[in-house]
Amino acid sequence: MRPLTEQEIRDSFINCSKGEAKRLAVPRDLDERPWDDLDFLGWRDPGAPDRSYLVTERQGRRVGVTLRFPASQRGFLHRSMCSLCLTTHPGGGVSLMTARKAGAAGREGNSVGLYMCTDLACSLYVRGKKVPESGGRFEESLTLEEQIARTTGNLAAFVEKLYA
Repeated sequence: MRPLTEQEIRDSFINCSKGEAKRLAVPRDLDERPWDDLDFLGWRDPGAPDRSYLVTERQGRRVGVTLRFPASQRGFLHRSMCSLCLTTHPGGGVSLMTARKAGAAGREGNSVGLYMCTDLACSLYVRGKKVPESGGRFEESLTLEEQIARTTGNLAAFVEKLYA
């Protein structure tokens, strides 16, 4: 992924108002992000424990998505698998992230959900740059490039549902 500026990030959101996009917490460490290892930019909102954001590309344009997830997850003693990168995590390492749909459907309250790594570090897990706490990745016969393509394909399918 190519590096993004704060303004590019704010301008990319498709499922919130311009005012909401202007107020949301953008990471302060954009210059330090491992852009060459990222398939999408994802981060949690430090001021709102139930919110996360991601920015990806769709048809050559940046697309930002606001996500919500349960702030507290009680009773999660099992492992869960991220639907994007297929990394397993114990406890709250995977969360059901929901996104309001774009346009009129979103304003009517329609949303789409997907189980994702709570820290949205899927790109780093796939590349082995980050290791989940007590979780792991299955050994696969797919090449790294094929695993990256699967992850980005899963994300693209999720984003397409926001437009449907």
